[in-house]
Amino acid sequence: MNDDPAILLLIFNRPALTFKIFEYIKTIKPLRLYIGADGPRAGVESDIQKCEETRKICSEINWNCEVKLLYRNDNLGCGRAVSSAITWFFENEEQGIILEDDCLPNEYFYNYCKNLLAYYKNDNRIMHIGGTNFQKGKTYGSASYYFSAIPHVWGWATWRRAWKHYDFNLSDLNFFLNRNVIKKYVGSGKTHDFWFEIFCKMNQKKIDTWDYQWQYAIWNYNGLAIIPQVNLVQNIGFGIDATHTTDNNPYGEMRTYPLIEIIHPDLISQCVEADKNFFEI
Repeated sequence: MNDDPAILLLIFNRPALTFKIFEYIKTIKPLRLYIGADGPRAGVESDIQKCEETRKICSEINWNCEVKLLYRNDNLGCGRAVSSAITWFFENEEQGIILEDDCLPNEYFYNYCKNLLAYYKNDNRIMHIGGTNFQKGKTYGSASYYFSAIPHVWGWATWRRAWKHYDFNLSDLNFFLNRNVIKKYVGSGKTHDFWFEIFCKMNQKKIDTWDYQWQYAIWNYNGLAIIPQVNLVQNIGFGIDATHTTDNNPYGEMRTYPLIEIIHPDLISQCVEADKNFFEI
């Protein structure tokens, strides 16, 4: 199989945003493209047309490409739709890049992911390659990226070997909490209490999402995430029609920057200073 990683594009009912992301994908011309689409919500008449328009955009493939589709007739919601599509993706691929319909990468993102997917392919400590940086220009060390406890998911990549640990229901939460895993990564105090509460709410089905479970999986299996020293992905989806990013948030306007040469760190170790700064922000 070609070493160029496949892309999974996750879409729903936002054709204008999907058009921009698909234009980016056209510049990459991946040899294998997967598209996962949630279905219209029951009782939301406008979803039917919007979902149809969004899917039509993704049919305009003008390069040599193997395409696989997972188009839902019914609405599964953010949590199940996204996580099941990623699971489907890794049933077919050993590694790959995941983009949601509001995550617009720059021209350096794909090669960055390709390089690091190959470099850490067999290193079980690394479970996530993120494309987003929230450090507002602050850098850590002389390498092109650092290691974090937090897997930012606005444009990211991973491997089947890592995603197999994903557990939507957090079924072993009590064992996880008894091992004090959260404290290992973030210490004690407000940050610890935040994650403790989040995981409990997820276990009780009080939040409909998929990414907190991915955070849980990485911590549960002693993993780390990679964060680039500069931001490579812009979230263009902030607005009233978003599921979660509905507020006027400055992170929706973050610039992206070049990352031409990949310089690897000498040691694999969590950058506690960077994570502390992120949590404070």
